[in-house]
Amino acid sequence: MKYTTDYLREKWIAFWREKDHTILPSASVIPDNDPTALFHNSGMHPLVPFLMGEDHPEGKRLANAQKCIRTGDIDEVGDAVHLTFFEMLGNWSLGDYKKEDQIRWSYEFLTDEKWLGLDPEKLAVSVFAGDDDAPRDEEAAKVWQSCGIAPERIAYLGKADNWWAKGDIGPCGPDSEMFYWTGDKPAPENFQETHDDEHWVEIWNDVFMEFNRTEKGALESLPQKNIDTGMGLERTVAVLNGLQSVYQTYAFALILEKIADLAGKPELAKNPIAKTPEANSARIIADHLRSATVMIGDSIIPSNTDQGYILRRLIRRAIRHARKLGIQGSENESFGFCNSIAKTVIKKLSPYYPGLKTKESFILEELNREEAQFLKTLEKGEKEFEKLVSSLSRHPEFISGSPKSCSSSEIPKQVRNDKREGVIAGSDAFNLYETYGFPLEMTMELAEEKQLTVDEDGFYKAQELHQQKSRAGAEKKFSGGLGDKSEETVKLHTATHLLHAALRKVLGEHVEQRGSNITPERLRFDFSHEEKMTPEQITEVEKLVNDAIQADVPITKKEMTVEEAKQSGAIGLFEHKYGDKVKVYSMGDLSKEICGGPHVEHTGQLGSFKIKKEQASSRGVRRIKAVVGN
Repeated sequence: MKYTTDYLREKWIAFWREKDHTILPSASVIPDNDPTALFHNSGMHPLVPFLMGEDHPEGKRLANAQKCIRTGDIDEVGDAVHLTFFEMLGNWSLGDYKKEDQIRWSYEFLTDEKWLGLDPEKLAVSVFAGDDDAPRDEEAAKVWQSCGIAPERIAYLGKADNWWAKGDIGPCGPDSEMFYWTGDKPAPENFQETHDDEHWVEIWNDVFMEFNRTEKGALESLPQKNIDTGMGLERTVAVLNGLQSVYQTYAFALILEKIADLAGKPELAKNPIAKTPEANSARIIADHLRSATVMIGDSIIPSNTDQGYILRRLIRRAIRHARKLGIQGSENESFGFCNSIAKTVIKKLSPYYPGLKTKESFILEELNREEAQFLKTLEKGEKEFEKLVSSLSRHPEFISGSPKSCSSSEIPKQVRNDKREGVIAGSDAFNLYETYGFPLEMTMELAEEKQLTVDEDGFYKAQELHQQKSRAGAEKKFSGGLGDKSEETVKLHTATHLLHAALRKVLGEHVEQRGSNITPERLRFDFSHEEKMTPEQITEVEKLVNDAIQADVPITKKEMTVEEAKQSGAIGLFEHKYGDKVKVYSMGDLSKEICGGPHVEHTGQLGSFKIKKEQASSRGVRRIKAVVGN
């Protein structure tokens, strides 16, 4: 295998360092300060404020490998390409070099023997076709041709394929995607006609942030034109090696070998892409526990809300599939099955993400705790299934499709929505899944033993309805963010600094930020603390913040090295997420913190500060909701 994830990552970093880029360390998978999502899902996500115009302390040319989590495809994990955790290679120009430079460098990195040395005859690109809203990107096409890409290998595609936008309003612009031919036969000459062929696989995307979409829907030219690129590490390595799946790469080899060993099924490692239920389970376990290890390494713990809910779902789904393979744990491990896999993940990734090794004991403890708890939950689910079957048997007149002999109020809730004989309602099967982590497959197996069937269509309809509600809630919940620079949002963001500092003074220096979400109406701040705050502590925190506001001190910003920030007493998570230089914002004697902004100019602009609620967020984490006002 010529290309490995380590090889590609190192080549990427070396290339952009040679092009005078500062190489940034990966940020945590948790967005800092006013997240627009539960997780960082792309390399550009942590850089939003700088793409929006904030000055980055490391300059205008940046590159890195960013840890990312994407959760929209969890149920598709196990196929050839879907992963929940992946690394995104990216480079950025913050108003510095232009489209032509980026395209030429892209071609150089892909084809030059010093770098990846790909065959140009297997490359094709797409550019924006233009519409009534924005012009055709002839500039990009001409630059690609000057590099050596034949005109026939350039496809002009619409906004669905070649347009990037942060949202309905804000920065946007055309992009150009690069494709690599993976078929056995020579690549077809005409890419416009064959771009939908599955053997053309996207490996890189150059985004040209040239426009801003106003609230009225109009496009205007951005004063700072940026470049943003993204290359999925694992997926690209699979493509370049001619492999059918990311699970065939070295990124997963050791993990799948461990799973195969625990299951006593060596074929799971020898043929990781087999189209068998067992191989699919092994792939799901490998992905989910790889993701879970990284997430816990970034201080996420299993819970029933937000990031913790996603983490819990991943761990529990992995355990269910382990049971399918007959894995109950390992005699050679001091903890449970999950830890066996986590140790392998840490060994593989910690050379590049040292925080995993630093937090190894914490990661193993959390996985062991969740595994033990879930096994108990599974037992409860089995009992609930028996209750469900029992209730069905008590109302045969309803099951047979003739419910006239009993009133609606007498019919058990769990059987009201399915009148077919011997059928467990899909909504009840989904309730077992959602409440007790009971997979549909397990419900179907148990039902078959009772000579019953399950309404599969009803299950998936209930699941889709739940997902729609979850997505709608998340969109509303995380509508604020780094891209929101409204007056109220900036005030509340500034107030989180004062709140953070006040909490450390009142509760102790063990307090660290564990998450922040800000809308124009309120701030929400999660912090590490075991106990519920007393009314006296809440009052004291409010007083410290309001005293700082009344003092109306100026808010100052200084750029300094990470070591200088430490020595100055600035608050920060000093692990591996900062570059060599950072911005430190100071607010009188109360607050000094590393942050990217934005902030008000004087604390007095906040008016006043009031804590509306203090509550538990997850184990060891408390949550405060507060407001500011005149």
